Amino acid sequence: MPTMTSAKPIEVPAIESVRKRLEAVGQGHLLNFYDELDAESRRSLLAQIASIDMESLPGLIRAYVHQKPEFALPESVAPAQYYPLAETKTGRTWDREHFRAKGQSLIRVGKVAAFVVAGGQGSRLGYEGPKGCFPAGAVTGKPLFAIFAEALLGARDRYGVDIPWYIMTSPLNHAQTVSYFEANGHFGLKPANVMFFQQGMMPTLDIKSGKVLMAGKGEVATNPDGHGGSLRALWQSSAIEDMKRRGVEIISYFQVDNPIVNVVDPVFIGLHATAPDSSAQMSSKMVSKRDAAEKVGVFCCHGAGRHVGRVEVIEYSDLPGELAEQRMHDGSLRFCAGSIAVHVLGVKFVEELNRNTAGTGFALPFHRAEKKVACIDPETGSAVTPSANNAVKLEAFVFDALPLCEKSIVLETDRVEEFAPIKNASGVDSAESSSRIQTQRAARWLESLGVELPRDGSGAPDCTLEVSPRTATNADELASAAAGRLPKRVERGQRLAL
Repeated sequence: MPTMTSAKPIEVPAIESVRKRLEAVGQGHLLNFYDELDAESRRSLLAQIASIDMESLPGLIRAYVHQKPEFALPESVAPAQYYPLAETKTGRTWDREHFRAKGQSLIRVGKVAAFVVAGGQGSRLGYEGPKGCFPAGAVTGKPLFAIFAEALLGARDRYGVDIPWYIMTSPLNHAQTVSYFEANGHFGLKPANVMFFQQGMMPTLDIKSGKVLMAGKGEVATNPDGHGGSLRALWQSSAIEDMKRRGVEIISYFQVDNPIVNVVDPVFIGLHATAPDSSAQMSSKMVSKRDAAEKVGVFCCHGAGRHVGRVEVIEYSDLPGELAEQRMHDGSLRFCAGSIAVHVLGVKFVEELNRNTAGTGFALPFHRAEKKVACIDPETGSAVTPSANNAVKLEAFVFDALPLCEKSIVLETDRVEEFAPIKNASGVDSAESSSRIQTQRAARWLESLGVELPRDGSGAPDCTLEVSPRTATNADELASAAAGRLPKRVERGQRLAL
């Protein structure tokens, strides 16, 4: 069967209408070299311009270029409430198995889809290609995409249903990603249940004038619109329409760099959909911060004002030091809930974000980033290599949808169980650290089932272990799936994949 892709063709308008549209918003320079281009380059430039919401640019330039929006700390900010791993931690009691059963029921009847944000390249990891193709399995070296596919195959085995998978790529890696899946037989998934679509792009703006930069005489300078743009891309690509056709109501959102993410977590889904303090719009997972300085966003809530109780993520750089350092009576951090970019969203909510009642379109704000961007002089066409920041890039963050929810819940999870991201070439959040966490998690499960494991002087497993998510996503599933196949012991230095 053919691969499902969604890329709505852009109708190339006439040059006269494009010129009039550009001049109306002060961006006529984008056509300065039009007459020098060949026919194909002209068509490409006009198509690029047609894909940009030029009419919104004056407002964006006023808001984000001519001024720098400053973060405003919510009134009487407080730590967000959350469903804890251990009841003793917060005193909050809840029935995990009740919500697990609710989530399992929703999965079985086809109400859940998986959605991965995979527009990045592996260049920071020393890998040339889409990050999802990066080898991440601690023992097998399986690529991230294969690991996620195995998670969906495992869910099919357990729940008897094919879970559709929506994959957001970028213009930079879309063709490579689609080809990679086709070359690998979609890793055992039905092609009709895997849909690819591209991330949106924003024009890159000159930091002084606000004019759109030109990457070349026939090319507009653009940048990805951020992971928050994924919610707009779901809509514009018709992915939401496809979900509704399938009867999907719940989207399991995750990012491509975490090989042990629980792709379809019934407990999380059950809480999101049925907990009394959830509006079933958007829910989030957290881990307890390692320390006050850890560079992760923190789940907080408004303690006063018209948005009292609303959850939001405050970036580590925006949380005042005196708050970040606050401690509870037991010495633990008061603002401890670190975001790991794992969410569950309602299909209806994503639709509402794109059809908001004010009629202004997509609801999420943009964030400003100052960057050095190579470009050309719009008057002479000569190359410009800046030595200082010359550009403003605008991007949206997915967690900015949280304050738009009526009620939003946060679920705590264990780092070792669900968070081993591969972001850096070495050190923290690298392939090496991820491999250690994968091994640590598998060791925890195996020892709970009576398997003897070697450990080094620090207590770390002295072996390398990997458990496929098709085999198990927790120790109980491993006990059932590998009954009679588990070794009695693992030898020192052994590499074992299950």
